Amino acid sequence: MRIVIISDTHGAHENLGPLKGDVLIHCGDFENLFRQESGAIEQIDDWFGRQNFELILCLGGNHDLAMEKRVQSGQPLLKNATFLTEGEVIHRGVKFFGASWVPMLDGHAFFLDDERLEDAWDRIPDDVDVLMTHTPPAGILDVSSTGLRLGCKYLAARLKDLSPRLHCFGHVHASRGHRIIGDTTYLNATSVNSNFQIAHRPFEFEWVD
Repeated sequence: MRIVIISDTHGAHENLGPLKGDVLIHCGDFENLFRQESGAIEQIDDWFGRQNFELILCLGGNHDLAMEKRVQSGQPLLKNATFLTEGEVIHRGVKFFGASWVPMLDGHAFFLDDERLEDAWDRIPDDVDVLMTHTPPAGILDVSSTGLRLGCKYLAARLKDLSPRLHCFGHVHASRGHRIIGDTTYLNATSVNSNFQIAHRPFEFEWVD
């Protein structure tokens, strides 16, 4: 099973071109907080509908204010992808769990304070195979362009008790890359550079049973 992972497209998803695989994951920030555009959700949803995958999973990120409003008001979300504020999907026997929550950014979309973050990460299933978050865990691919660590310490603590084969995220543009620690491959799948321009191809992860 080929899993294709992107994140932080910030309205520039069309520049990725057509994608193909079995599962497509978008780890959030498909909107741009600094250039709010009406129709941003419809645009990404239309693009999802033109990609060639069995399953498309999408998270929110701290830029995705319009999507957060839809979630809070109970409006329809996406037609061509499954949006996960917090939840799981089992596909081909693989358990995917996604959560959009972010730390430290009060006033941004999908922010939770420390107490609620601890509770949220505790709800990650113990038997998760593919973990999808917008924020990185503290200490893993989370260093900003100014040298700050922006990952979530509570997520890092929870991961000590988990062994997902894959943990994918974005959020910190300057730390795009991958790292293997123990049995887990960590991917910061950010698609844009610091100028919010598409600069990276999607990651591809081959899931072999």
